[in-house]
Amino acid sequence: MSGGHVTLDIIVLHGTLKIYRMETLLRHLTCGNALVFIIILGIGGSFQNGFHVTVISSLSPYIWSFINSSWTGRYEETPPAQTVKLLWSAIVSMYAVGGLLGSMSVRCIAGRFGRKRAMIWNNVVSIVAAVIMFTSRGANSFEMILIARFLFGFTAGLGGNIHAIYLGESSPKKIRGMVTLTYATFISIGKLSGQFFGLREILGREDSWNILLCVSTCFSVVQLLTLPFFPEAPRYLLIEKGNAEACKKALQSLWGRGEYKLEMTEMVLEQASIKGETSKSLLELLRDRSVRWQLITMVVVYGCIQFSGITAISVFSFDIFKEAGIPLDKIRYVTLGVGVSEVLTSITCGLLIESVGRRALLWGGFGAMSTIMILITITLNLKDYSFWIPYSTVGLIFLFVIFYGGGPAGVLPSLTHEIFIQSCRPAAFVFTGILRWLGFAVLGLVFPFLIELLKSVSFVLFACMCLLASFYIFFYLPETKGKTLLEISEEFKNITLCVNPLSDDKTLETRL
Repeated sequence: MSGGHVTLDIIVLHGTLKIYRMETLLRHLTCGNALVFIIILGIGGSFQNGFHVTVISSLSPYIWSFINSSWTGRYEETPPAQTVKLLWSAIVSMYAVGGLLGSMSVRCIAGRFGRKRAMIWNNVVSIVAAVIMFTSRGANSFEMILIARFLFGFTAGLGGNIHAIYLGESSPKKIRGMVTLTYATFISIGKLSGQFFGLREILGREDSWNILLCVSTCFSVVQLLTLPFFPEAPRYLLIEKGNAEACKKALQSLWGRGEYKLEMTEMVLEQASIKGETSKSLLELLRDRSVRWQLITMVVVYGCIQFSGITAISVFSFDIFKEAGIPLDKIRYVTLGVGVSEVLTSITCGLLIESVGRRALLWGGFGAMSTIMILITITLNLKDYSFWIPYSTVGLIFLFVIFYGGGPAGVLPSLTHEIFIQSCRPAAFVFTGILRWLGFAVLGLVFPFLIELLKSVSFVLFACMCLLASFYIFFYLPETKGKTLLEISEEFKNITLCVNPLSDDKTLETRL
């Protein structure tokens, strides 16, 4: 009996601690303007990327038809099927090309204008893109779709990176993981919004596809009008501008009254460690041997995420569910359910990241995704053997998205911010942006042909990439939870290849 009482007491204590953490978290977010700031920053930041990644999937048959009619009206002949497929792939990929260039410009633009002004100007470009997209249908021009998609991609690449930097440089250490994770949450909300507005009952019809592609700009307008009332990023103000008073006021505006001596002392120490060094360029970052393990980590993790299958599921979900045998009139509702599961998982991950840590969520998530991709390959090959197998494929895709949202997608924004100090961070976001958007562009261009050639076997390639990432993180990546950026930087410097296992006190040897 006593043992049962002890177990019950432990469960009650654990539950009490969770409630206390939730109350503390809510108190942090509502003491100042932080909660509203996070929402305003999100709808003009990563939300835009999530929206455009998924909304294009539901419109694929309408844009194919528009390309056909536009080409026929102009050249008075029906375009070859391969030409239409190539133009459709170019429309998908042009978004990634714009995102790549937007990501590459983040260091220059964010450094020159600051985080806040850069976001404001980014919204202006988004409005221009929406005007071009809206008028493309009336002009009967698929070239205008290509231009608008490029500009939407540019704003998503630039705005998404500034969003992540802005969040990280505005959040205190004890809730840094949770705050930066909202970047992933707004991507998920953006994806869900794209799926919702893409329903036939809303705007997912042939006569309104150009309006649908402009919906996200409404949120850009909201950010354009409200962001000027919020402060610049505190870390940027102190470390790069040397303005301690403005930094303190920014912290008080976001997080409520207080002296914030601990946070500002940490910033001063980081400022001293870089010895007045200006923000590194991408080439300087790549030549810096002190951050080689951080760069290797980003190459492995971002590369494996791009080729994990999640991009293919997001952009080409219509084609994947059609290949699985789901009735055409049900596909949009299935993708909407996938979006809901990703949002809920991302929110759950936000509640776990500060207690579970980054490493476990990352390697566990990638490992589960690898297993699920193998199972998806099997069910796609067996879909004709029974009526229930296509629906099991849908269930596996739901599980895949859940593990993705609760693992790599949720943790990566926090990890990217934490493993680079202030002088390296803008160039690091340029580097990760290149990895992310180049991978997106390649996959967007190749996947339609890949799935036609290899069918379901293409998912085996995705499974291998997930497994590679899981092994790398398990053996190499140090935990970053609850540590200052300088402490994390030192841990990466001391990673060595050896046979000793990683001990519980987080020594800096790897498991290999």
